[in-house]
Amino acid sequence: MVDAFCATWKLVDSENFDDYMKALGVGFATRQVGNVTKPTVIVSQEGDKVVIRTQSTFKNTEISFKLGEEFEENTADDRSCKSIVTLDGDKMVHVQKWDGKETKFVREIKDGKLVMNLTFEDIHAVRTYEKA
Repeated sequence: MVDAFCATWKLVDSENFDDYMKALGVGFATRQVGNVTKPTVIVSQEGDKVVIRTQSTFKNTEISFKLGEEFEENTADDRSCKSIVTLDGDKMVHVQKWDGKETKFVREIKDGKLVMNLTFEDIHAVRTYEKA
């Protein structure tokens, strides 16, 4: 099932991302950069691990994990999280927990695009990627 996500994806649309970052506590300058950056996301499977590389002119990040196993994640906005990624049907669900808080990303393929729904408390953002 992860195979459907394995590709290189380029951000083409972003809705409500500034409010989402603001709710997370991301500073003004970082939010400004985050709002104009169009990252490329490369999803691959390497053995029993899934690797998600995010590349942009601002910052590059990489996470590597086994589905269903908690791992340590340092985010692009410098949060240290306990994260877990699972498959729920045709969706990849990524939960980050830190300081008693939790955010969730739900990635799914819709009409050949990677659609990522980000939720934190009552804030919801959508990031849409097309194959590069």
